Parts: sequence; structure tokens; C-alpha cells
Amino acid sequence: MTTRRVFIKRAGAGLLAMGASPLSLGAEVRGAIDETGSGRDLFKLSVAGYTFRQYDLDDALKIMQRTDIHYLCIKDFHLPLDSTDDAIAAFHLKLSAAKVAGYAVGPIYMKSEAEADRAFEYAKRVGVRLIVGVPNYELLPYVDTKVRAYDFRYAIHIHGPDMELYPTAEDVMLHVEKLDPRIGLCLDIAHDTRAGFDPVADLKRYHRRIFDIHLNDATAAAKEGKLCELGRGVIDFPAFVKILRKVKYSGCCSIELTSGKEETPAALAESAGYFRGIMDAVK
Repeated sequence: MTTRRVFIKRAGAGLLAMGASPLSLGAEVRGAIDETGSGRDLFKLSVAGYTFRQYDLDDALKIMQRTDIHYLCIKDFHLPLDSTDDAIAAFHLKLSAAKVAGYAVGPIYMKSEAEADRAFEYAKRVGVRLIVGVPNYELLPYVDTKVRAYDFRYAIHIHGPDMELYPTAEDVMLHVEKLDPRIGLCLDIAHDTRAGFDPVADLKRYHRRIFDIHLNDATAAAKEGKLCELGRGVIDFPAFVKILRKVKYSGCCSIELTSGKEETPAALAESAGYFRGIMDAVK
């Protein structure tokens, strides 16, 4: 579609199509540092660390610099759970040099109280106050006590129809509605779609307990749907941005991609450009 091509051009995807190196996208893809939609928006465009699972930290940060994204959800393959304080300090120095801030850690899977203890202490040492987690159902009462003790927010990541554990936003809310209000959702919009739900409606319904959002797209609103770059699937992003603004969502919207290593820089540039274009186009 013409509209979509306009959005993509804004991210510099045209450079990629002409054969530019993935790590030399240039200034054309750079936008406003805080992604505040010309002063309209509270939410920030960011990247989920899983996107860079095939990259070391240095190369991941180079890609973020060239797509002008400044917020990262930290995954433990870049900063292991048993990192020393010196390693954590060095990690933050690298992020700071790239003008990137780590805003959360996770997703972290938790199958025991000991694993929950380690995750909360890790987040404290890293210096963030948001954990994206996937605790076993029976651990939720214990997670509740940890949230109260640490005064952290805890966002449970949904995984769609591929997993029995937290497949949908509705499932998360049924399990946490009576727990501390600092326990809520990481709304993965593609998995929500693949489970047969509408992420626009779920954002509107559960926004008070949504603390993180993973941005991706799905080729179909069914289990058979594949994850893909933003704008290439069935999700209604203009409607989604409208609701983000209406509910005054103030967290991060983290692009999470499952692309292969060679495709990731182009896929991230394309997805970021598309989402920025939607923010500019939707009033």
C-alpha cells in the first residue's frame, strides 16, 4: 500500500532496499529521542531484548543507535542473572554511551521461590523497577509478597496459543485480579491476536494493569498466524495508537521481532518506521 511505503521510507528502509549495510543506516532513520509523538504521547518506543538474541550487546546497541531507539528491556543473555555489580556497572556504561536506558528486565521464567528471589534481587541490582516475568501459576501468591516487599511492578508476559501458561491477557487478569495492583500484564499484541483476541480491545479493557507492551504483528488471527514486522499483518495499528493515547498509557512499547540475524536490522528499521508513521498520521 502507498500509505505503508510512506511509513517505511521514514525509517530509512529505502536504504536497506538499495543494499546499505544493516549497521550503517545513517541519519535518515533518526527521530526524536523520546518518541513522544510531537508532544502528544506519554509512551516510549523501545526494543525487547529478545529481538537481539543473536547479537552481542555491542552490535545490538549499534542497531538501536541507527534506528534511534533509546529504551531496552534487558534480557539475561546480555546481562546474566548472576552478574557481578562490576559487570552491571560496565553494562550500564555501554548503554549510556549509546544513549540507551534499560527500563526493565525480562522476560524471566520462574518455577520456584528461589528463582523468584533471584529475579527480584537481580532487578534491584540492575536498578530497574519493572520485571517482565512468567511465573508458574502456583507461584503467584509468592510473587505477590515479593512485589509488596520490593515495591516493583511485575508484568506477566502472554504467549498466545502455543503455551498453556498465560496464553492471553484475559487469562493473566483472571489469575491476578485479586493480587497487588502492581502485578499486571506485558501485552504481547501478536500473541494476543493469534489467540483469537483483539489487542485494541484488551488494551482498552485492562490498561490500568498493563505495564509493558510488546509490539509485533501477526499474519492471521489464529494459531497458524506467524509473527511478522509491524504493518505486514492483521493488527489495526492506527486503532491501537488511538487507544494508547486515550488511556494515557505511559509505559514502553517494545518492538519484539523473531527475525533471523541477517534480517533483524532491516526488520527493526521497518517496524520502527511504520509505528512512527502511524503516530504521526493518527490524530
